[in-house]
Amino acid sequence: MLTVFGRATSSNVQAVMWGIGELGLAHERLDYGHVHGGLDTTEFRAMSPHGLVPVIRDGDLVVWESCAILRYLAARYGDGGAFWPADSVARAPVDMWAEWGKTSFCTAFTGPIFWARVRTAAADRDEAALARGLAVFDRALGILEEQIGAGPYVCGAFSLADIVIGHVLFRYFEIDIPRAGRPGIAAYYDRLRARPAFAEHVMVDYAPLRHPEAG
Repeated sequence: MLTVFGRATSSNVQAVMWGIGELGLAHERLDYGHVHGGLDTTEFRAMSPHGLVPVIRDGDLVVWESCAILRYLAARYGDGGAFWPADSVARAPVDMWAEWGKTSFCTAFTGPIFWARVRTAAADRDEAALARGLAVFDRALGILEEQIGAGPYVCGAFSLADIVIGHVLFRYFEIDIPRAGRPGIAAYYDRLRARPAFAEHVMVDYAPLRHPEAG
């Protein structure tokens, strides 16, 4: 059985848990981080030198960093099909879009938008910076919308790229921000919401993260 170290409200933990759910893997998740603490203990730092979640333990192997975890799980427990192809040529587009999802797409949302709107007191917000962040993220949404096209998913069939990219869309559609009309993204999000593992592991109440004076 896999052991997952990380709180349910962490978006990176949510991505890993969604992947575990899609792969149907037996697991135990332990709350670490934020109000749960535990990141500075000797035991945890022995697993994660950076003191960050998520971390998984699979037998004697410890893996940290959400995308590294997802690639490991897909390679070890997947069937080599569309989710994470065994063939390196077929896998390359999935890997490219997953990498873009982590380094560009999610980065453009989490700090400039989610943290700015949800985890910052209303009196401390920089509305001009938020507006710039929304514009940058909307351009990323445009790239994603064009790539999906008729879809139904990022690389045609459902894959690891959808997990890395799609897990932030729950928060994007739920928080109080202006959103440009992107019907392709809305339809894609509806398809993700229909997946049981997404509903269970990603559609998690983020109220515990909200600044008490966020408004």
